[in-house]
Amino acid sequence: MAGIYIHIPYCKQACYYCDFHFSTSQRTLPAMIDAICQELNLQKDYLPGKPSLQSIYFGGGTPSLLSPLHLERILNTIYKIHHVETDAEVTLEANPDDLSLEKLQSFYQLGINRLSIGIQSFQDDVLRQLHRAHSAKQAIEAVRQAQAVGFRHISIDLIYGIPGVSHNRWLKDIEQALALQVGHISAYCLTIEEKTVFGRWYQKGKLTPTDDAVAAAQMALLIERLEAAGFVHYEISNFALPGQFARHNSSYWKQLPYLGVGPAAHSYDGHSRQANIANNALYIKSIAAGKVPAQGEVLSPQDHANELLLTGLRTIWGCSLSRIRQYLTPRQWDGLQQEIARYVAEGYLQLENDTLRLTKKGKFIADSILEALFVVD
Repeated sequence: MAGIYIHIPYCKQACYYCDFHFSTSQRTLPAMIDAICQELNLQKDYLPGKPSLQSIYFGGGTPSLLSPLHLERILNTIYKIHHVETDAEVTLEANPDDLSLEKLQSFYQLGINRLSIGIQSFQDDVLRQLHRAHSAKQAIEAVRQAQAVGFRHISIDLIYGIPGVSHNRWLKDIEQALALQVGHISAYCLTIEEKTVFGRWYQKGKLTPTDDAVAAAQMALLIERLEAAGFVHYEISNFALPGQFARHNSSYWKQLPYLGVGPAAHSYDGHSRQANIANNALYIKSIAAGKVPAQGEVLSPQDHANELLLTGLRTIWGCSLSRIRQYLTPRQWDGLQQEIARYVAEGYLQLENDTLRLTKKGKFIADSILEALFVVD
């Protein structure tokens, strides 16, 4: 099994916290659709062994900006080139302000069966603070309309650790998400990225990040409330009701191969990774000349070990130590075991047979643990 990721690099406006690759000008959009379809053909043999596709994911940027005709063209191209499983997960990232009833119906008829809706907050002043283009009312209506159209797999994104947002207000967002009865919730702690509006404000002293202890307390509220509502905390930032895990994202964490198409898209074939150029004009020009503008990297044994740690430890499935060991020298393996033993003794990691997992306590310092476990020469 494998997946395809399509990067749609356009947004109506720039959110103040986002450092993903996108453009607020849609002037090149028609040429971009041509290029994406052409790249799908150029990359038709990238996935080893011509595997069946279990997932197709439109990310960005804001894929919901596309017309149904654009999406149909890309999907038809994929289906002509690849064998797609009949029950494949087809996900579209969307913003609430794009999701009219008519557009939702068109998406559903195209075979899109999962929506990932970027809501971030259900409070209008917070949405303005983040420079989001939608209102709280639009967010609620978008979810309800999607459910009415027939979407049974809906994920919503939320952000915590926002400067000035109290625990009580964060809890209101969680309760509103639960009231909408969606099956999947992704929640991310706000990080101040250097090349963003928030990053520039921080450098100028105009923005004070939320204290780590406050962010951790909001994460604890999130875990407690969602688990009480029956959600499984199956990845550091992702919660789902049973049967509602995101199949495409899970394939990343399970190290399954995937093809990334579009500017800034990444791909993984099991042995190497490649990344497309993060420039719309140069991407379109290169694809028109018949060349995929990508830089590749063959993974070293050490890289494989570290990726297994990075992806596996973030999930409920954990990572197999015997699988990691096969990539390491005896010296590297001994050093890793010593670090693991220290975190197990301190209650941050648990080792059950061959599987290493974060404990509940460990999830709060996951980045620090991973940094300590990473194998170096």
